Amino acid sequence: MKLNFTIALLAAVLAGAATFWMISAPRPAFSEADAAAFDRPGNAEHGRLVFAAGNCASCHASPGQTDRLRLGGGLALASPFGTLRVPNISPDRRDGIGAWHTIDLANALLSGVSPAREHYYPALPYPSYVHMTVEDVRDLMAYLQTLQPVSGRAPPHELPAVFRIRRLLGVWKFLFLDHTPFSSNSPHDDAWQRGRYLVEGLGHCAECHSSRNLLGGIKPNTRLAGGPDPEGTGFIPNITPAQIGDWSEDDIVELLTSGHTRAGNRVGSTMTDVVTNTAMLPPSDRRAIAVYLKALPPRPTPHP
Repeated sequence: MKLNFTIALLAAVLAGAATFWMISAPRPAFSEADAAAFDRPGNAEHGRLVFAAGNCASCHASPGQTDRLRLGGGLALASPFGTLRVPNISPDRRDGIGAWHTIDLANALLSGVSPAREHYYPALPYPSYVHMTVEDVRDLMAYLQTLQPVSGRAPPHELPAVFRIRRLLGVWKFLFLDHTPFSSNSPHDDAWQRGRYLVEGLGHCAECHSSRNLLGGIKPNTRLAGGPDPEGTGFIPNITPAQIGDWSEDDIVELLTSGHTRAGNRVGSTMTDVVTNTAMLPPSDRRAIAVYLKALPPRPTPHP
């Protein structure tokens, strides 16, 4: 009996280990066979708008200086799991992404996988960027290549030992990373479709304006309904009609343009940077965001 139990236990452990290894494996969105799709040069001017909509400078600009295009990284991001340091994404070939190909950027943004085939932490908001188009990634890379190379790498993440095991992120992705593409068969108009792409994808609004479970995954019933600031510095507001139902589209457009709220106040905290970015977008994009937010189902604000 003991021998049979030992064999069964060993088989279960081996099966569990094999399952973990399979589930946790890094799976880049694109393989080398797809590289040809990225060979065409991107449009750097449009990439500048992608850069703004994606709020890239808000995290990747080097702290302690005023040039938002000096992308040396180093910003410390507090989280319940430890402190993460934002990497250098300047075109520096040694310390930044100057040696990357466009397919490398696509795999980082759309699947959270590095050129070295390691998982990135979801502080890089790839759960939202997964919806980016190949064209936008190509144009973003073209724009990033026009910027100034910045030498120096960010300090290492400050995480407990268990959270430094990157294979565990593969399990997190298995649980929370939704690759389902946006349906193009929606009955909504083009403005709504564009707004959905900007809010749910490129602009990754839900990454802050939602509450999370103990594993750091967004609770679906709180999506865009507000939640604790991921850095532990307050409570981020509900932006569904449950909270902003009395706002007009013009009110939302004004906030995204000037930072002024319907009550005449100015946004603060990290939203200040967001407005700096949305103000760079064409008016049609700010209008599209407003259209989409107004059409959301109202969701109650979770308790702080």
